[in-house]
Amino acid sequence: GEVHSTTEGPRRRRMGGPGEQYWSCHSLQESLLSSASGYSNYRGILNWCVVMLVLSNARLFLENLIKYGILVDPIQVISLFLKDPYSWPAPCLVIASNAFIMAALYTERRLSVGTISEATGTFLYFINLSVILCFPAATVLTVTSMTSVGGVFALGVYTIVFLKLYSYMDVNRWCREIRKAKARPSVSRANGAAAHALVTYPGNLTHRDMYYFMFAPTLCYELNFPRSSRIRKRFLLRRLFFENYYFKLLLQWMVPTIQNSMKPFQDMDFSRMVERLLKLAVPNHFIWLVFFYWFFHSSMNFVAELMQFGDREFYRDWWNSETVTYFWANWNIPVHKWCLRHFYKPMLQRGVNKWVAQTAVFLVSAFFHEYLVSIPLKMFRLWAFMGMMAQIPLAWFVGRFLRGNYGNAAMWMSLIIGQPIAVLMYVHDYYVLHSSQAQGGERGVEL
Repeated sequence: GEVHSTTEGPRRRRMGGPGEQYWSCHSLQESLLSSASGYSNYRGILNWCVVMLVLSNARLFLENLIKYGILVDPIQVISLFLKDPYSWPAPCLVIASNAFIMAALYTERRLSVGTISEATGTFLYFINLSVILCFPAATVLTVTSMTSVGGVFALGVYTIVFLKLYSYMDVNRWCREIRKAKARPSVSRANGAAAHALVTYPGNLTHRDMYYFMFAPTLCYELNFPRSSRIRKRFLLRRLFFENYYFKLLLQWMVPTIQNSMKPFQDMDFSRMVERLLKLAVPNHFIWLVFFYWFFHSSMNFVAELMQFGDREFYRDWWNSETVTYFWANWNIPVHKWCLRHFYKPMLQRGVNKWVAQTAVFLVSAFFHEYLVSIPLKMFRLWAFMGMMAQIPLAWFVGRFLRGNYGNAAMWMSLIIGQPIAVLMYVHDYYVLHSSQAQGGERGVEL
């Protein structure tokens, strides 16, 4: 009664002879690189890809150093934020945002005790949130000493404050609705062994609670955030080490390529434009990946560790995206959570169609992308807006016709090629606008 496996049976019949199983060296099996083999341990090949990427980019970086020299200048970095050392419009604008934060806090305090009605509170929030978007935009457009980089920084801070205060308004309103229904608000316990007291409404309406939320690496407000037990100092130092290199890499690698791209675009030389676009695609994409790691992993983890903020899910595995919608839902989790909680789900609850709600989310995202680019550059070209809205038909096409590796490749192509197109469009228009203004000024002087 000897029992043999299904693979041994055919082999013995094919090779013949009893006892041949003891010296046979062949079996029925697939090659490792065949999909039917089920093999999935490609760690060595991944390491090879990393080594090749480092070597190829090291050659390009060395070529850049030989051709252009060292472009990183501390004075030049400071000049990106300040035109005049005695005029600091961007930092002053950021400090002024505290007025809007305090307005939201004191509005909530009045609402909690019933001094003002819900309708009045909603109106005050509408005014406050509208001014948060309009006031910095008007300041950036009118103050001549405001640099483009300083404008992006200030508008970015105000955009974050806008999203946070909108969430703050919604959550406190939900707490009042629960209190009116004579039910206790649900709270979540803190993570770790730290003994953080649980807060219930309206005990959360304090300056300490408000500013913890303002600095916490999240856009969605909660009365009780998950908290870690301690601050890991080595973790902070590792995150801080990476912070110094991002802007140096940007100045050294991107600036020469962008500057050399202006003449082909000005002459409308299509073949040279494509060549410059492809040349810009590699460093642009590499720097975008560095930016992702710097901001979403290094910087946000640094802030979270410093504030003992327990929820560190700032991104998911967007690099495995097989659809465009999966990428946008997983590469920026704080924004995705805000859109889902305060915009998408409320629209569905009001009976809005799912496709219309998704389109509205992309529309809002496109508005803020354009808001953060056009206003600091002081020109309105809508390239960022159109780029975001183009994601809707792209998402439909990829989801309908491409799946698996093909969908993942389409996602990577949109990142590698799409972003340099937008960068070159804005840089070209900015260059043409300012060069024409300079020429007009020279003619005025001659006259």
